[in-house]
Amino acid sequence: MDCVFCKISKGEIKSRKIYENENFFSIPDANPRCLGHSLVISKKHFKTALDLPLTISQELIDCIKQTAVKLLKEKKASGFNILSNNFESAGQAVHHVHFHILPRNKGDNLEIIG
Repeated sequence: MDCVFCKISKGEIKSRKIYENENFFSIPDANPRCLGHSLVISKKHFKTALDLPLTISQELIDCIKQTAVKLLKEKKASGFNILSNNFESAGQAVHHVHFHILPRNKGDNLEIIG
């Protein structure tokens, strides 16, 4: 398998981890849409959010929460968006489940459908 997120998870591609637990880790996005744009990624390969087992859902929320708290503080953001593209028709470019965390401030002009 030639999955970039699997390679990062296995340490084959170096990346700075923001937070990590048993089943998930977060890293800065390589092509950020805003200051602090980060990704929460499953350590095991699952194609979409629909493939994630419910048994690891608490760890997913933990990783999202811990990452968002760090980003809010470090980037002096007043809010954040969580976004996950699932399947190509929804814009999923890497076929390994991941969640975008986008730190936000009022008037930052970043357009997110809401």
